[in-house]
Amino acid sequence: SRYYREVLPGEIVKISRHDVQTLDVVRRSEGDPSAFCIFEYVYFARPDSIFEGQMVYSVRKRCGQQLAIEAPVEADLVSTVPESATPAALGYAQKCGLPYVEVLCKNRYVGRTFIQPNMRLRQLGVAKKFGVLSDNFKGKRVVIIDDSIVRGSTISPIIKLLRESGAKEVHIRVASPPIRFPCYMGINIPTKEELIANRPEFHDLANYIGADSVVYLSVEGLVSSVQESIKARQDNNPKTNKSFIGKLGHCTACLTGNYPVELEW
Repeated sequence: SRYYREVLPGEIVKISRHDVQTLDVVRRSEGDPSAFCIFEYVYFARPDSIFEGQMVYSVRKRCGQQLAIEAPVEADLVSTVPESATPAALGYAQKCGLPYVEVLCKNRYVGRTFIQPNMRLRQLGVAKKFGVLSDNFKGKRVVIIDDSIVRGSTISPIIKLLRESGAKEVHIRVASPPIRFPCYMGINIPTKEELIANRPEFHDLANYIGADSVVYLSVEGLVSSVQESIKARQDNNPKTNKSFIGKLGHCTACLTGNYPVELEW
């Protein structure tokens, strides 16, 4: 198989053995911009996916670079919780001029932790899920890049594990903004009360999860990282049919509470 092209938002495509035909493009009412889910770039999509003409891996790397601009820290090395945040960690390390070093390795025989029915089981699952590469970070100041912190239950035991294994300092940098709002567009986000960003603990999050510091990427930083190469491509290509592509737009509702459609209660 080979990559042919994306199906545009609202496009109805007919695929036959002869060709690929566009039957119609259903546009958003009143010329509203498209509202592609920004969290696809942050977390859900495979890194080799291509959306809006760009590879998800490259966007995640740019998010890490932007995070390094917004939230640098005095440290000895940069790492990640394997492996969804690896591109962002590489971007952060590159921008900061720090080495990227593995501090954890995944135990292949343990299932997914987030589907465990309660917090205690999730935390026990995390402890079993990773092996510690202590020789790589003993006595050093470590920056851990994560793609998102939703409940805070996964990162906490990891920080404890690193400290017990000899890390001098553990700084957490999150390559996306805090999730604060439910998604009514079909993404299964925990309830408002479960989201760490809405809980009282969020005001002293570093202390709550046991880190030396915690900083999230700004909403503006995420949006600019996602849109940078789309805008550059549109600006550099006079032949781009902008009316066909539609106005640039991304849904940030779970981060900002600004929903792309009016909600009816």
